[in-house]
This record gives sequence, C-alpha cells and structure tokens, in this order.
Amino acid sequence: MTAQKREITRDDILPLETYAAQRKERRAKSAEMKRTRRLGVGPFCTFYFENYDTMFQQIHEMLYIEKGGEEQIADELAAYNPLIPNGREFVATIMFEINDAVQRDKELRRLAHVEDFIFIDIGGERAKAVPEQDVERTTADGKTSSVHFVHFPLTDEQAEKFKDPSVDVSLVISHENYGHIAMMPKDVREALVDDLA
Repeated sequence: MTAQKREITRDDILPLETYAAQRKERRAKSAEMKRTRRLGVGPFCTFYFENYDTMFQQIHEMLYIEKGGEEQIADELAAYNPLIPNGREFVATIMFEINDAVQRDKELRRLAHVEDFIFIDIGGERAKAVPEQDVERTTADGKTSSVHFVHFPLTDEQAEKFKDPSVDVSLVISHENYGHIAMMPKDVREALVDDLA
C-alpha cells in the first residue's frame, strides 16, 4: 500500500506525458481518497491529512502545471517529502478558508500564532501540533498565514489508543479567538490508521 511509503524519489516521478494521459483518472481517485482525510474545525478551518499518495499527486500536479523540468523536480521533492508521515505521526495542511478578502484579512489578524494552539485529543491525551519550520507563519504585525503545515508526533501509547475505536479522538484549536473542537469521525480515523503502520 503506497500510504505506508515514506519518501518520493526521483525514480517515482512519472514522465510528464504519462501523467498527462492519466491525469483525469488520477485526480478523481485522489479526490475520493482525500474525502476521508479531511476534517473541518469551526466555521472556516479545514485540516487535510497528508500521506505518500497526496504528496505524490501534489508533486505531479505542480510539475504538470509549471513544467519546470528537472530542476523543479528536485525542488518539489524537497518541499513535499517532509509532509509524508514517518509512521509515528500525522501530518496536516491546515487552511483557513474565507472567500471574502476583507473578512479573511480581519480574521487572520486575530489568529497570530494559531499553530501553537492546535492538538489532537486521544482519549484525554494531547498530541500537540509541531509546525513545519520552513517559514514563520505569523507576520510581525500579527497576521497569520491562511495555510499552515503541521506534524502531530505520537507516542507509542497514543498511537495504540488512536487505533482503538472505543477511544474518543478529537481535533482541537484552543486559540483565544478561535476555540473549536471537532470529533474525528470513524471514516477519517480509519483512513489515518494507515499512517501509523
């Protein structure tokens, strides 16, 4: 199962023509898989849990759209390989999705350092989000980014509890200006269990 692979290599990259011929089918399969790897928390925040397959698709889409050749392949691998779970963590892209530009700016200015207030509650134990360190996501004037990349490292005990369907699991944002909790549904948990193999 590709979800358990931990790294995309140059040898995994399809020729552009091959991907172009398969693109429609691959995008449809990817959309179906992502359906059970997505969870909304509050009115405008969505977590998209990544794995080998989502990053494989993302890299190929970037290469298809930008057509940057060999140099771009190296850049995309460097950018997206860190977002593949290592077997004892979950990795998520977090998006604050607000269509209206004025409202979006207002809300993002209220959410400085929101990434420090995110965790998964696994039967009362917290698996705290650890942000990717590629760039600072909150500007000097206190506006956070609309996109964040975080890891949720788990202890062995937390991983085992997560696999137990009798244990409640929720996704929590405890920021003072965005306090919301979402229970993790069965289909999402089942999809994420593969990330812990």
